[in-house]
Amino acid sequence: MINIDYEYNGSELVLELKGHIDSANSATVEDRINVIKEGHDIDRIVIDCEKLEYISSAGLRIILRLKKNVADTSLINVSTDVYEVLDVTGFTEMMDVKKAFRVIDVEGCEVIGQGANGIVYRTSPDMIVKCYHNPDSLQEIDHERDLARTAFITGLPTAIPFDIVRIASGGYGSVFEMLNATNCAKAIIKGEKTVDEVAQICVDLLKQIHATVIKPGLVPDMRETVIGWASFLEDYLPVDVYKKLYEMVVAIPEDNHLVHGDYHMKNVMLQNGEAMLIDMDTLCHGNPIYEFASIFNAYIGFETVGINTTKEFFGVPYEQCAELFDKIMHKYFDDKNDEEIKAISEKAAIIGYTRVMRRTIRRNGFDSEEGRRTIEKCKDILCELIPKYDTLMY
Repeated sequence: MINIDYEYNGSELVLELKGHIDSANSATVEDRINVIKEGHDIDRIVIDCEKLEYISSAGLRIILRLKKNVADTSLINVSTDVYEVLDVTGFTEMMDVKKAFRVIDVEGCEVIGQGANGIVYRTSPDMIVKCYHNPDSLQEIDHERDLARTAFITGLPTAIPFDIVRIASGGYGSVFEMLNATNCAKAIIKGEKTVDEVAQICVDLLKQIHATVIKPGLVPDMRETVIGWASFLEDYLPVDVYKKLYEMVVAIPEDNHLVHGDYHMKNVMLQNGEAMLIDMDTLCHGNPIYEFASIFNAYIGFETVGINTTKEFFGVPYEQCAELFDKIMHKYFDDKNDEEIKAISEKAAIIGYTRVMRRTIRRNGFDSEEGRRTIEKCKDILCELIPKYDTLMY
């Protein structure tokens, strides 16, 4: 038995098939679909197969005729059993076919990572799920999977998601295999690693990232993003301060070395003694100063202006986070003296506070006392640091 529900969205027809389609009822099914289509100018057909339990070759021929009549015809929410039939018969190669998403409940699961776009949960000893904040995140997930594959192909140790799932509380997630893994923040909290040991782990992986050259166009260009941050502040900084900021940002040359973009101890996992990157949605290319700006914000910048304090985000006190940043900088730039490292840190801070100030303004910061304090604090720091330097390079 087959039931068909339908809905028109302009020139798009959505057909929801329920039950079985076989030789006994295929003619009736096709007649019903033709009646639904009659009198409508259709540019696209979406066939929702979530409740389709079985389809025979006779049913497949109906879909072929629909595809021939309306080229933009696709199937969504296809069960595993039906997908296997479509795959064997070649339908997955001739048209867009999307499998149904498994539903996973992360309620009560351990949080092992967190970034700007989502939270990473451990759902079992060998599996983690990144749940995206955006409830309509399928495009973001595809983008991050592409970036993770790009990083993996270049030789960087990163986990590639092997499945996309629905989250029971809403939205979507990516599933990764991650055996015996913990993030560096947890390693510090549990006393498994010292701050010095985590700094060395982070620097070793960081140098591997920054030594990787990527072909233009494969990942976003961080330089364009940072120029946008600086441009945004034209009306919010003194004219001379803004002018110098913009000139220094624009003067940073093009650079095709990889940058993670959100590099902190919750996004560096330790698995069987190996450091591994997660949260690859910010992967980009550019000068490493952009990376140090992000690291500075994570460990010092946000805390300084009272946003996402380190204790709340990492579970690690600010003093240890500040120590970690200092050790990372000294280990990464082990050929430079303290004054040179201080200068690089302050240049990273200029980019970091530029981002924080812009972000706060864009999030209606002027509408709250806390937001106004953050904006004013960023402005004061930028007005202090920018006149000290003529370049953001090191």
